[in-house]
Amino acid sequence: MVSLIIDNKKIKVKEGTTILEATHKAQVKIPTLCYLKDINEIGACRICVVEVKGREDLVSACNTTVEEGMVISTNSPRVREARKTNLELLLSDHDLDCLSCSKSLDCHLQELAKEYDCNSKRFEGTHSQALFDDSACFIRDNSKCIKCKRCVAICREKQSVFALCEHNKGFENYIGCVNDRTLANSTCVNCGQCILNCPTGALRDKSQKEEVLEHLSKKNKRMIVAIAPSVRVALGESFGGKIGENVEGKVITALRRLGFDDVFDVDFGADLTIMEEANEFVERFNSQEKLPLLTSCCPAWVKFVEHFYPKLIPNLSHAKSPQQMLGATIKTFYANRLKVDANSLYFVSIVPCVAKKYERTRPNQSYNGISYDTDAVLTVRELAEIIKTSGLDFMRLENGKFDEILGMSSGSGAIFGATGGVMEAALRTVSDRLENRPLQKVEYLLVRGQSGVKKAEIKIANKVIKVAVISGLKNARTFLNEMLEKKEHYDFVEVMACPGGCVNGGGMPIHSSYVTRNQDIAKKRAVNLYKSDLKNKVRKSHENPSIKIVYQEFFKQPGSEIAKKFLHTSYSDKSHLDE
Repeated sequence: MVSLIIDNKKIKVKEGTTILEATHKAQVKIPTLCYLKDINEIGACRICVVEVKGREDLVSACNTTVEEGMVISTNSPRVREARKTNLELLLSDHDLDCLSCSKSLDCHLQELAKEYDCNSKRFEGTHSQALFDDSACFIRDNSKCIKCKRCVAICREKQSVFALCEHNKGFENYIGCVNDRTLANSTCVNCGQCILNCPTGALRDKSQKEEVLEHLSKKNKRMIVAIAPSVRVALGESFGGKIGENVEGKVITALRRLGFDDVFDVDFGADLTIMEEANEFVERFNSQEKLPLLTSCCPAWVKFVEHFYPKLIPNLSHAKSPQQMLGATIKTFYANRLKVDANSLYFVSIVPCVAKKYERTRPNQSYNGISYDTDAVLTVRELAEIIKTSGLDFMRLENGKFDEILGMSSGSGAIFGATGGVMEAALRTVSDRLENRPLQKVEYLLVRGQSGVKKAEIKIANKVIKVAVISGLKNARTFLNEMLEKKEHYDFVEVMACPGGCVNGGGMPIHSSYVTRNQDIAKKRAVNLYKSDLKNKVRKSHENPSIKIVYQEFFKQPGSEIAKKFLHTSYSDKSHLDE
């Protein structure tokens, strides 16, 4: 252990601890902009500087380790002035149209500028070149970029996608795609982790808010909305709720008050996905062909395979994601029930994900006569913005209930938002299919948890099924490379692009750097999804009464011709973009 003093408080920390980490134990908050634990500890922004007794220069707290007997001041006049000057230098080359910025009030630069009473015009001068790219499902606006390199680090070190990089040096330095490609023509998989970790508005969603609001006001179509599993354990955070608090009932009420005619649950789509994916797995497992089966729920992961592992495309499940399956069901089964033309229905999906915006426009995601299975996709952040402008006092709303029949889901549907949730939900149905009886055991704890790679052998019907659960695309790359190199056999592999799964999706609420580095946000959200599963009387997808009705009346059975037509999709080789 190392003893030191921080702002007159004596503490002890483990050897190798950084000053930034030590200040948390001393109940001190140090501001950061470029810092991301383990992947971007570069001290570039100089906002985390502190004064160390006996050292002439200020040191960056994020990458300076503690030493025995250190005496540190984090709030001296010299430190405050240095931070303020560094912030004002950043503001001198920044688009200051903050009121119209989508990150306003969630911007870390804006927050710190206010705290340090910065003069935004202190260092006025020429601005560096500002590139603007809206070619993808999100936007890059370099006029708001502070060159912290967090997006580059996330893309390279956490996601292993390598779409973003630095260009040029000095004043001509800027962040862009490799080989100056556009986002749409790069290896970007639209995971949105760069947006989630950007401290300013340089990266933001390409919003469909205005389009949705226009349809709601015109009432020219039947407005249908559904929320993904993770939405209910994150939206409350935008209104002062606790991290991970389940606000499902309030979300439903808010959506009704906004004017939606039907409020459904993407969890029902998750149950549909399990019906088709589990059936597909059983067929492949019995024939021992095209194994391992790779899950297809995550569009960023699917695009990752298309870019970097095209030889594994045959291994991807053909089942659409829950969002797309629900959209297809609304435009077929539900339209038939209402006895209306499918084009008179407008389906809005609320998700924790940016890649879902891309997914809705993918080829083979809709059927003849319909433009899209899903008409609009809004992130959790976008829905929060709509609710705030509507004037609804969200946290005081009463709890509502989903509409039947596409609002009824099992506990398996709820856990889709956590890494391992898809695998566990599938195993519940696969087990009953292979055992040919309803098993009482429904919990598969070996595939739970926040670990980026989980491996397990599950014994079912005297057969061993070797599974793996991966979250984070760097972990996926490492796993796939080892599997292919060593020719290891797996039967079933779940992959989610975002570390921790959808509960840490790129469309989730933005938290301060202090909160993200000191709390396990994804874990807190996941815990409450598993609680939802426990409370549900029906915990297996195939036992959901509404699922049974939909198959009886329309899809007939999993893997049927009509199910394949509407609930399955195909993929394409995109490896040329990796050249």
